[in-house]
Amino acid sequence: MKTGLLFAFLLSASLLVAQSNKAYVTSGGEMIFSFASIDHNGSSSGNIMRWSPAFNIQVFGNYDLNKNLGLIFGGAIRNVGFIYEDPNASGVKKKFRNYNLGIPVGFKVGNLEKFFFFGGYEIEFPFNYKEKTFINEQKTKFNVWFSSRVPAYYHTVFAGVQFPYGISLKFKYYLSEFFNQNYTENDGTQPYKGLKANVFYFSISTSLFKGYDMYIKESGRKDVDQY
Repeated sequence: MKTGLLFAFLLSASLLVAQSNKAYVTSGGEMIFSFASIDHNGSSSGNIMRWSPAFNIQVFGNYDLNKNLGLIFGGAIRNVGFIYEDPNASGVKKKFRNYNLGIPVGFKVGNLEKFFFFGGYEIEFPFNYKEKTFINEQKTKFNVWFSSRVPAYYHTVFAGVQFPYGISLKFKYYLSEFFNQNYTENDGTQPYKGLKANVFYFSISTSLFKGYDMYIKESGRKDVDQY
């Protein structure tokens, strides 16, 4: 119910934005290369890069104050996590991931028709958790909706650069820890106790703020205006 209300709010906001000649709605995918800063009872090793190219969707409302400064807000569904090879347990590797619902707010600065920087804050709500365990290449896994193994939400910050033709590079850092260290199993064990992990990632996006078609349209309009 709450998720439905949130999407209804974002849709309404997008329609309002679309009515302004300084505002528009954009969208795009995101290819994520994620890592984690780990402190597992004093050990910081064991992290392996995780690649997640699929099911990362972003929608932004853009309001350009002028040609060089703009505001952004929107919604996203994101597949993010990390891979951990336990240095204290030979042959044990784990893959952790969440699907998160994100709500970003931020700004853009630069030449908004070609090349600019962007940054801001995003709160993310995890709604599906998956964990895979590999022991000597034997795999087990489980999947939980709205799991208490992770926090109810994550605080994050992001910064990036948008290139012409709709390609952008972004860096994102999760201020909140990935796990709820106080999570307790039915048998009284706490599987994430002492495992502090803060995810961060680099990503490549296409058609995020202004895609290829919009860029060509703007360039063509300038050529016409010259005559």
